[in-house]
Amino acid sequence: MKKALIALAVLGLTGGAAVAQSSVTLFGVLDADVKYVKTGGLAMKKLDSSGLNTSRFGVRGTEDLGGGLKAGFWLESQVDVDTGVAGGGSAFWGRRATVSLSGDFGEVRLGRNKTVSRLHIEDFDPSAFTGLGSVSVLYSNLGSGNGTSFGRADNLASYSLPNNIGGFYGGVDVSAGEGVGTNKGQSVRLGFKQGPLHVSGAYASTSNAADSDKFKLASIGGAYDFGVVRPSLSYTESKYLARKQKVLTASLTAPLGQGQLWGSYSQAKTSGEVGFATVGTPKLFALGYIYNLSKRTALYTTFAQLKNDGTTRFALGGAPAATANGQKSTGYDVGVRHSF
Repeated sequence: MKKALIALAVLGLTGGAAVAQSSVTLFGVLDADVKYVKTGGLAMKKLDSSGLNTSRFGVRGTEDLGGGLKAGFWLESQVDVDTGVAGGGSAFWGRRATVSLSGDFGEVRLGRNKTVSRLHIEDFDPSAFTGLGSVSVLYSNLGSGNGTSFGRADNLASYSLPNNIGGFYGGVDVSAGEGVGTNKGQSVRLGFKQGPLHVSGAYASTSNAADSDKFKLASIGGAYDFGVVRPSLSYTESKYLARKQKVLTASLTAPLGQGQLWGSYSQAKTSGEVGFATVGTPKLFALGYIYNLSKRTALYTTFAQLKNDGTTRFALGGAPAATANGQKSTGYDVGVRHSF
């Protein structure tokens, strides 16, 4: 019955075309939370989506071509549980839409996906760039208009190293602008992950809208799992014209009962030429607990506070926008996540 349902779902997505994959999987996450958020004097109580992990559904598959070569596809869409809206307000398959070939040489993917520099940054953020504690709210494209260095890109061609090289891994990607300068860029990542140790570095260069100047980002990160606690540290520098940003994130995660306790501190020092609107050193503190009811279902709670500085106007994810310089953004939530 399960296989039949999956097959019907895939046939629906492909308009009834023949499906030749040797394996096809329907998967997803549904995550909803009740939260209170406040920025300056503006407060809001809301039922929201994606407090711990982004709510989504997708279908992926592989076909064994023989000789160690495999073809694969991956389609993934965001789902806002609170409203039922799919696609997150953008392209329906906006989270990922790729086709790939993999083998002993590694993997080549074509299509919309996260850049390798984004994957590097979120690996050292305990919230994985999602929810109230996400450090993503501090990252700025410095007015370049191009955020693919810490996001996703259309028209992306990427290559990943094979998994059997003694803990080392890496990848490189190139996104074609196709007339849109803010989608044009390149990024590269190299890391080592084996046992309790994980270290990684990434570099990205992307174009502004006119394709006349480059936004450049360089980042390093490291973590070590001692069993009772896992400290993590990352540092990112970005530059565009005379504008610069330096983001530091330090975090701890520790097993506690049937779940995990985590906390993080981030600061983003931003500087620029006279007249640049965002200058200062905002700070973000977040604390959360995840209680696992099973392998697929968890309850969670998060508290976060962002203190702006200078002329910065950042706000927590899901919070009202800042209306004045130096305002504080605070929030807490309780939610449930179920994966399938």
